[in-house]
Amino acid sequence: MLTILAKLLKALNSETSAWALALAVVLGMFMGITPLWRIHNLIILLAALVFRVNLSLFIVSFGIFSGIAYLLDPWFHSVGLSLLEASSWQGIYEAIYATALGRLSMFNHTITMGSFIIALIAAPFVAAASYWVIANYRKRIQAKIMKLRVVQVIRGSRFWQIYTDLRG
Repeated sequence: MLTILAKLLKALNSETSAWALALAVVLGMFMGITPLWRIHNLIILLAALVFRVNLSLFIVSFGIFSGIAYLLDPWFHSVGLSLLEASSWQGIYEAIYATALGRLSMFNHTITMGSFIIALIAAPFVAAASYWVIANYRKRIQAKIMKLRVVQVIRGSRFWQIYTDLRG
C-alpha cells in the first residue's frame, strides 16, 4: 500500500501530463463503478495497459470508486431498470442479446447497465475535475511542500540518496 502511495506521489510530482493522469482516474472510475467481472472491464484494463496510463493512480481511483459504487448500487439498479424496461429500446436490446457478444457483455443486468451509463455520463466531469486537481496541486501545493524545512532535511539526508538509488 505504501508503495502504491509513493508511486502515486511520484506521478503527481513528475512531468507526466495532467491529462494522462486524468485518463488514469477516468479508467479507474469505469472499473470501480461497474461490476468487476464484465467484458467491458477487460477492454478498459487493456486500454489502460496499451495507453500506458499511470497504474498507481488507476488502482487508487479503482479502489475509491469501488467504495462509491457500493453506496450507489441501488441508484444504479433503478437507472438500469428504467433503461431496460423502456419499450422503445426493446428491439435493440433483443437484437444485441441475440449475439454472443451481447450475452457476454451482460448489459441485460440492471446494475451493469445503470452503472455503465452513469460512468459514461460522469466521465467528462471526472476527467475535468481530475485535471483541475492535478494542475492546481502542481501549481500551488507542490512548491509549498518542497519548501518545507522537514522535506528539505529529508531530501538532503543520506537516507534519501539511498532510497533514490534503490528505486533505479
